[in-house]
Amino acid sequence: MDMDTGTDTGTGTGTGMEYRRLGASGLLVPALSFGAGTFGGQGPLFSAWGTVGGDEARRLVDICLEAGVNMFDTADVYSAGTSEEVLGQAIKGRRDQVIVSTKTGLPLGDGPLDAGTSRSRLVTAVDAALRRLDTDYIDLLQLHAFDAGTPVEEVLDTLDALVRAGKVRYTGVSNFSGWQTMKSLAAADRHGHPRYVAHQVYYSLIGRDYEWELMPLAVDQGLGAIVWSPLGWGRLTGKIRRGTPLPADSRLHATADYGPPVDDEHLYRVVDVLDEIAEETGKAVPQIALNWLLQRPTVATVLIGARNEEQLRQNLGAVGWSLAPEQVARLDAASHRPAPYPYFPYERQAAFARLNPPVIPAPQER
Repeated sequence: MDMDTGTDTGTGTGTGMEYRRLGASGLLVPALSFGAGTFGGQGPLFSAWGTVGGDEARRLVDICLEAGVNMFDTADVYSAGTSEEVLGQAIKGRRDQVIVSTKTGLPLGDGPLDAGTSRSRLVTAVDAALRRLDTDYIDLLQLHAFDAGTPVEEVLDTLDALVRAGKVRYTGVSNFSGWQTMKSLAAADRHGHPRYVAHQVYYSLIGRDYEWELMPLAVDQGLGAIVWSPLGWGRLTGKIRRGTPLPADSRLHATADYGPPVDDEHLYRVVDVLDEIAEETGKAVPQIALNWLLQRPTVATVLIGARNEEQLRQNLGAVGWSLAPEQVARLDAASHRPAPYPYFPYERQAAFARLNPPVIPAPQER
């Protein structure tokens, strides 16, 4: 066990890609995985993400597999299921070479059975996802959001049945709070159901809230973090800087209200340091932002998306090298934000920290 990452690691098959165990499971996943939210391109949000389909999607999958990226993540809500359909077509004939991860639970319509994680909805949603993906099983099924209206016991019992039926192999959650995750894990232990092994979370240099509660929980309970939007909803692409207008082709024009908010001055402070390190290393700003994440505790895999081959190849350049400790410290300091209560005493006061050693090193102020 690598105490810095919370995951077992290995170099794998000679592609140069590192593979890590997903939480407290035996499933090995690549350090970088492909997020298929750019597949399909339907609706105002997802059309702004990308409109990849057909031959182009298969080409991106080809490039991923050549680089050792064999995990592909999607969701039924992405382009109203079209993302799953395009992904299923792109992996056709090589299903045994890939790990398919999908999510369900967010609303797909206005009807009473179109949202949530009740037994009825989960069974129907999994069968529909299997059809769209054109596969017999889902490697990792994640609940896209917590359903406060359905007892966790009902959710876990249904997931257990899906695992026993061979339709699902591993389960996880996404966007859960700490208490929601822990309540579910405790219920799984109490009833002998499979435990969640993954938590798909937002985490980036400009969004480090994951570290306050969810990261310590993941260390304690054996959850692997699958990181979504590692470039801060497109803000860490290297195109956004202090004193410059938002690029005309930025997806933020159409999607800023959907994504996590960030203070402009905080963003610019982080980007300034990223630019400095880019000059020192010869690496692109997105590669540095991704590499920083790959060194964080509990991170099992970071999802990279791409609208085209050029974006994908650049993101793949985030592996095979490591930032120097001094560079990591500068990024830590630039991206640090004061913790809210009840976390700030543990960060600021020695008596609190003595009882609860931090999961990650204290930030070094510049």
